[in-house]
Amino acid sequence: MPAIGREDVARLADLARIQLSDDEISRFAGEFDAIMDAVASVSEVASQDVPATSHPLPLTNVFREDVVTDTLTQEQALSGAPDAEDGRFAVPQILGEE
Repeated sequence: MPAIGREDVARLADLARIQLSDDEISRFAGEFDAIMDAVASVSEVASQDVPATSHPLPLTNVFREDVVTDTLTQEQALSGAPDAEDGRFAVPQILGEE
């Protein structure tokens, strides 16, 4: 598997808007390499007769009954918002920025 280098960690941090120090970038690069090695070792022993699973125990979802209840009004929902505009939450633009 390809190694996750310092440049990759720095790029991911930038995309996630996380500020990392040089020491953190180096540490995370090493940790990602250890994770990739662990995944590679599991992939080596996986065989076609063993089905892939996301959890070792079978899980069953239990849903509550769908009951109509009172909901918040638009004013109530926006009352705790730091910024609202035209009856909607106002948030800073993040898409399209570089």
